[in-house]
Amino acid sequence: MKKYRVGIIGATGMVGQRFVMLLYNHAWYDVKVLAASSRSAGRTYADAVGNRWAMESPVPDSVKGITVLDAENDFDRIVSEVDFVFCAIDMSKDETRALEERYARAECPVISNNSAHRSTPDVPMLIPEVNSGHAEIIHAQRKRLGTKKGFIAVKSNCSIQSYVPALHPLKEKYGLNSVLTCTYQAISGASKTFETWPEIVDNVIPFIGGEEEKSEKEPLKIWGEIKGDEIIAAAKPFITTQCIRIPATDGHLAAVFFSLEKKAEKDEIIKLWKEFKGKPQELKLPSAPKQFIHYFEEDDRPQTRLDRGIENGMAISAGRLREDDKSSPYDYKFICLSHNTIRGAAGGAVLAAELLTAMGYMN
Repeated sequence: MKKYRVGIIGATGMVGQRFVMLLYNHAWYDVKVLAASSRSAGRTYADAVGNRWAMESPVPDSVKGITVLDAENDFDRIVSEVDFVFCAIDMSKDETRALEERYARAECPVISNNSAHRSTPDVPMLIPEVNSGHAEIIHAQRKRLGTKKGFIAVKSNCSIQSYVPALHPLKEKYGLNSVLTCTYQAISGASKTFETWPEIVDNVIPFIGGEEEKSEKEPLKIWGEIKGDEIIAAAKPFITTQCIRIPATDGHLAAVFFSLEKKAEKDEIIKLWKEFKGKPQELKLPSAPKQFIHYFEEDDRPQTRLDRGIENGMAISAGRLREDDKSSPYDYKFICLSHNTIRGAAGGAVLAAELLTAMGYMN
């Protein structure tokens, strides 16, 4: 397979930094362009991130000296030097939507971490193991945009990356009626560290703007169907959520309650999780975890610090599956965990790009 030339738009932010780390020595992709706002443009990448570098490892030598381009003013140069871009810009929704569409119309595919196009009916919102078939809507999107190669694909919100994958095989086999989930979300989801957000230390904040609406609506698009030129959201299950910010660096943990249309035994559910594979596992994509969902038998697992990094942060972990009380409206409850800046952000977008590359959409 040829090496694709890629760019990272929004490369200096926390998710952009994670893209840099995940794409370093990638089997299929070479980072050729790093772009950000005019504030960073014209400086070397190492200088532009400076003391804001938040990754565990130092800035890779291969990108230190790359001159950061302006995502808007250097547009023509960027699209001439790459095959496609990853996007993690920090702009308003309207500005993000316009910029991503500008790149797509210039025949430069966009794999976006941003939320601006998640509700656009002909833009696939991919969790690659769950709804790879939604890639088909790209044909309709290209007709609307008037492009042959350009398109936009997005990844879903980080808050749903732990529980939607765990619920998906249950929905497919037994049917889902309703879901209640509380997510306990790390500070990197707000692009913060303990140094930049000292007030979170020894504290819990019971509100994250916009997260609950995304957590309730986005799964229904992921579980939706392509009808004509758009993705129609699923009518079920009913989902209600609470999203809470906690003092952890990385990792979004969820407590989930669910009711099924058909009866299922606990052992059957655990077996289904352990055996569940999606298109990325079938295709053996470079970033795909070998086992997508890991189940822990221990009562005190998964734990955020111990288990967020399973399979390079790309796997989902679950535990504490229990039948709920007979008087409860829910059949079962469990705990699940994902790494929010890897599987939930940059890693999920890289895996989506790998999926679309393998399916021929980048050519």
